[in-house]
Amino acid sequence: MRIIPAIDIINGKCVRLSKGDYSTKIIYNENPLEVAKMFENHGIKYLHLVDLDGAKSSHIVNHKILEQIASKTNLKIDFGGGLKSDSDLKIAFESGANQITGGSIAIKYPSIFKSWLEKYGSDKIILGADALNEKIAVSGWQEDSNVDLIPFIQNYQKEGVKYVICTDISKDGMLQGPSFELYQKIISQASNIKLIASGGISTFEELPKLAEIGCEGTIIGKAIYEHKISMKDIENFILNN
Repeated sequence: MRIIPAIDIINGKCVRLSKGDYSTKIIYNENPLEVAKMFENHGIKYLHLVDLDGAKSSHIVNHKILEQIASKTNLKIDFGGGLKSDSDLKIAFESGANQITGGSIAIKYPSIFKSWLEKYGSDKIILGADALNEKIAVSGWQEDSNVDLIPFIQNYQKEGVKYVICTDISKDGMLQGPSFELYQKIISQASNIKLIASGGISTFEELPKLAEIGCEGTIIGKAIYEHKISMKDIENFILNN
């Protein structure tokens, strides 16, 4: 299972929110590149970079930070937040993203998302399936949809989607543990999906459990920044898996 630390960006700074609520913002570092280099020094190979300003304004904003991290580290970056147009995608890939995550776009403008899958291929395009009570949430989690989570994933599997990042919003940033049952349900009903678990990771012991369920990767944010999981433990997990 891949370990994928998260860096969320607001105003060029590394922050975390709780349940996607911008009023809960905590700034952890003024310099995201410094954080990315620290991850790399501990054997991390992947990074989940989220442009929260972009998510709010519905177009890419923090691509300069993406470019900086991509050019000054060897991390493989998946980038998301506010990617709504072909030109947004072009900027993200030209700035060094290895993959992009599309969430709201896949609900609101499925034809655009499908065209990205066709153009770039399923290894480059991740489906963002963020949910509350098993219903998809959109627009930086500011809006609910009435779309059921698992059928949504299954429908996009038919379109060729391989990678899915699923965040249970009720868990995100709360440090109360991830949604094991939900992930188990997705993996059993959407066979062969490469599921990346996100939200709620709070202790090291949860990582082997997610791997056992069959998650292909897990995104860790606040647990690292609040020192609930040590970088040494993560380093050892990577070496031993």
